[in-house]
Amino acid sequence: MAAGEEQSREYLRRHRLPELLHRLGALLLFHRPERPREFLIQVLERVKAGRRAEGEYPFLMDEANVDAMFSLLDVLDQGHIRPAQYREGAST
Repeated sequence: MAAGEEQSREYLRRHRLPELLHRLGALLLFHRPERPREFLIQVLERVKAGRRAEGEYPFLMDEANVDAMFSLLDVLDQGHIRPAQYREGAST
């Protein structure tokens, strides 16, 4: 691998840019804002504020979404799920 390519990969890894871009893309597809550029700017401002502990990090799902997903996995309403169920839910 060429030195420039290795440096580029290291830069992406160090700054976790693939994860950030993936999350931004997922947020766009989830919310489908009318003005996507402005939406992304707002999200990035929230990330910046969250890193300074001045705000919350923008999550794709809120607590109600997590509760709904858990109830789908906990079909017997036991209040818990098995590790295999967790892995299955996390992979979708």
